[in-house]
Amino acid sequence: MQSNVMPNFLKKRAFLTPDRIAVYFENQTLTFKELYRSSAKTAGQLQGLGIQKDQFVGILLKNQLDTVIILLALQLLGVRAVILNNRLTPSELAWQLEDSKASSVIVDDSFSELLAFFQGQQPTLSGMTVNQVFSSNPEEADILEEVTLAEICTIMYTSGTTGYPKGVIQTYGNHWWSAVGSALNLGLSEHDSWLCSVPIFHISGYSILMKSIIYGMPMVLHKKFDAKKALADIKEKRITIMSVVGTMLTEMVELLGKEQQLPEYFRCFLLGGGPAPLPLLQACVEKGAPVFQTYGMTETSSQIVTLSPEYSMVKLGSAGKPLFPSEIKIEVERGRVAAPGQAGEIVVRGPNVTSGYLFRSDVTMEKIRDGWLYTGDIGYMDDEGFLYVLDRRSDLIISGGENIYPAEVEGIILSHPGVSEAGVIGIEDDKWGQVPVAVAVRRDDQLSEEELREFCQERLAKYKVPKAVYFVEKLPRNASKKLLRRELREWLNEGRFHHEHSEN
Repeated sequence: MQSNVMPNFLKKRAFLTPDRIAVYFENQTLTFKELYRSSAKTAGQLQGLGIQKDQFVGILLKNQLDTVIILLALQLLGVRAVILNNRLTPSELAWQLEDSKASSVIVDDSFSELLAFFQGQQPTLSGMTVNQVFSSNPEEADILEEVTLAEICTIMYTSGTTGYPKGVIQTYGNHWWSAVGSALNLGLSEHDSWLCSVPIFHISGYSILMKSIIYGMPMVLHKKFDAKKALADIKEKRITIMSVVGTMLTEMVELLGKEQQLPEYFRCFLLGGGPAPLPLLQACVEKGAPVFQTYGMTETSSQIVTLSPEYSMVKLGSAGKPLFPSEIKIEVERGRVAAPGQAGEIVVRGPNVTSGYLFRSDVTMEKIRDGWLYTGDIGYMDDEGFLYVLDRRSDLIISGGENIYPAEVEGIILSHPGVSEAGVIGIEDDKWGQVPVAVAVRRDDQLSEEELREFCQERLAKYKVPKAVYFVEKLPRNASKKLLRRELREWLNEGRFHHEHSEN
């Protein structure tokens, strides 16, 4: 057998461990054998509706069991799933369907009214709801016995900070090596089960589905994140691992309160979406809840750098070291590697890294050179090789010639006990070019702008202290709960903030 070909993932898993639980969803449970049967039947239904190998098919679904079955049915047929983010506007979704040359789109029944809109924009597109798929007559499906690792499995669009989104190519090999790298890092036990309350349309959720099939472990799927339900299921379903972002983790730790601890068998929270504030990590230590901080992106098919808990305090704020199959380096300018402690662009390589952007050879050539992906993120490595992510290059604020990384200022603001969320952006300034301003969500209504700025002055270089602080009810975040600084800028330009001004 060629080295770049493997048995079909789901078929092989159903053969190896047919009676193990594959997925829990609400009060439904499927074993791998049952999951394979359902997915194979659905593959036959999709084929009957004209969906064929190598086509691009749009998927606009929610976190539910049907979604898992449809995504796996597409894999069985060798169809390339264009996974759409259901929080986007209809016109953004229509643009992605057209850009990916999708031949059809499958939508959740609750999104059925979008089909007419999509077909109005793209008359050749065939559209169907989940209900139509499941109620159609199945054919005998042409199920692939093997998958080629270089073949496209999924496409996910990344918002990017400039121009239109780009379709990131994720191959079977990318997903395979992402799962293997994670297992080599976290270890794997037959008792593991992974809670997925992040969206499946996002790489953090989809990668849990892939790990479930590759490892043969149950995935506990939630419709959406609910801290109370998550804690209940950790106990009831003996969950050992959960993927979270900072806001989710904060909510769970607060709900646990002073007394409660997580059960012994709970192994770790895998934390993505930016560095965690120190008080949160300390609270997790008290709760006996290990936190693995990670760095990853759609282009790396989930985490590529992870910090194990034994370093979480000594290497506070670090994303860790690259997973076994992957490499990272920091470049100051093209081809010149930074010295330890020197900030530059984070560049990554490995079998889990995308081969490029769909139908965008220009962007692929610009971003990927000799197999190294130029991430556009800024960071540095210490002398032991631990990565510290400072910021997105595009969010960098340059004030009087000094670089200000918003994430650093946000980290300081978040360390104030009266603040639950913070976002920092640069605004134009006649004297300095740009100056930072902060937008925060208060836990404590008594907290004033003046107090918060004084708090920053004690902890930050003068030029990094926000010139103004605006308080809001909540911050704009995308589906993966990442802060949308771009939207904060729009809010500011629209004059949506009022601030309790205090002269400095």
